[in-house]
Amino acid sequence: MTLSVTATPAPAGAASTTLPVLIAGGGIGGMAAALALVQRGFAVTLLEQSPEIGEIGAGIQLGPNAFSAFDALGVGERARGRAVYTDEMVMHDALDESCVGRIPTGEAFRARFGNPYAVIHRVDVHRSLLEGVQDSGRVEGRTSPRVVRVEQDAAAGRVTALDQHGRTHTGQALIGADGVKSVVREQYVGDPARVTGHVVYRAVVDRKDFPAELQWNAASIWVGPNCHLVHYPLRGGEQYNVVVTFHSRNAEQWGVREGSREEVQSYFQDISPKPRLLIDLPRSWKRWATADRDPIPNWTFGRATLLGDAAHPTTQYMAQGACMAMEDAVTLGEALRVHAHLGPGAWEPAFALYQRSRIARTARIVLSSREMGRIYHASGVERLVRNDLWRGRSPERFYDALEWLYGWKVSNCLAAH
Repeated sequence: MTLSVTATPAPAGAASTTLPVLIAGGGIGGMAAALALVQRGFAVTLLEQSPEIGEIGAGIQLGPNAFSAFDALGVGERARGRAVYTDEMVMHDALDESCVGRIPTGEAFRARFGNPYAVIHRVDVHRSLLEGVQDSGRVEGRTSPRVVRVEQDAAAGRVTALDQHGRTHTGQALIGADGVKSVVREQYVGDPARVTGHVVYRAVVDRKDFPAELQWNAASIWVGPNCHLVHYPLRGGEQYNVVVTFHSRNAEQWGVREGSREEVQSYFQDISPKPRLLIDLPRSWKRWATADRDPIPNWTFGRATLLGDAAHPTTQYMAQGACMAMEDAVTLGEALRVHAHLGPGAWEPAFALYQRSRIARTARIVLSSREMGRIYHASGVERLVRNDLWRGRSPERFYDALEWLYGWKVSNCLAAH
C-alpha cells in the first residue's frame, strides 16, 4: 500500500534557522525520524527516491522495545491495533521436530518488559508512522529524487542534497535514512558491505492455504543445518508470514529479486516433513541476498548523520532492524530536546549525543545477529549443544537474557551527557 505525504513547504528564501530538516529516505526509519523531528518543532522535507511513498516486504516481529518507541513517537495505539499478539516464541529442531525452547509472551512477559511481543506486516508499521506524519502537517514529501551528493555550508548553517536530476534541496541538517545501500553513508564512510552468502525467501500466505497443524499463535522458528524456517500469523490471523533462509551454493550479491520455487525447494531436502510443508506453500517468493556492515565508531559528519540501516545494517537473526531504526529516531529526538537550550542550530552537539547513545547498542545487535545466525544454523555436535543449552530453560531465565534488548525505554535511551 502507498500513501502520499502532504504539507506546506518552507517559504522560499527562508533563513537557515527556519529551513526544514532534510531526511533522505521514506521507509520506516525516515518516517520515524520525521515524527521525532516534528515533535521538537522542526519542519521536515522527506526525499524518497521511489515514485510513491510506501513500503514493501512481508511480516516483521516487534519486541517490547518497538512499542516503547511507537508510544514515544505518538503512534502506539495505531500500531497496537494492527499487530497480532503471540502467545509465545517457540523454536523447534527442523531435523527431528523436537522442541528446543519456548518463551511465553503473555502476562508475565508484559509485566517484565512493560510492553507486548507482537508480529505485524511491515506495511502496517510504515502506515502507522505515515499516518502520524500526515497528521502533523509539518512534513513535505518529495517523491522520485534520489540523493546523489550532500554539500554543507558550515558558515551559513545549511545542508544541500543534490538529486539525480541536478535539483537541489536545502535544509538546516540532513538525516541519512536511505537504507542498506545508503548514498549518504557511501559519501561519508565508503565502507564495503559484508555479503553473508545467506539467502532469505519471504512470502505471505492466506490462512485458507496454510497448514492447519502449523496455525499456531506463535513466532515460530525451525532451525536446521545451514538453514532455518519461520512462520507466524499476520492481520488478525487471516494471513501467515513465511520466511526461509539458507546458505547459498553460489556467490551472492546484495540485493532483492523474484525468487525461484525450484531453488528454495532444493535447499531443504533433509528437513522433516512438518517444516517442509512451509516450502511448498507460496506461489511466489521475494528473494533477499543478505549483507551487513561492520560497526563503525562514527556516523555523524557536521550537520549530517545516519539512522537505521544506513547507520548499522544488520542481518535478520535478531529480528530488530525496524526496531533499531525507531529507537534511533526517538533517541535523536531526545538528544535534540536535551540541547534545545543551545538554540535551533545546535546540531553538532545533539548529533554527537545521539550517536554516542546508539553506537554500542546497535553494534551489539549487528554482532549478536551474526552469532545468532551461526547458532540457528548449527550442525553436527554444535546442533546437539545448542539444543541442550536451551531445552528446559525456564521463562524467567529467558527473560533475564533478553533484558538488555527488550528493556529499552525512552527514559534510559541517552548516554551520560
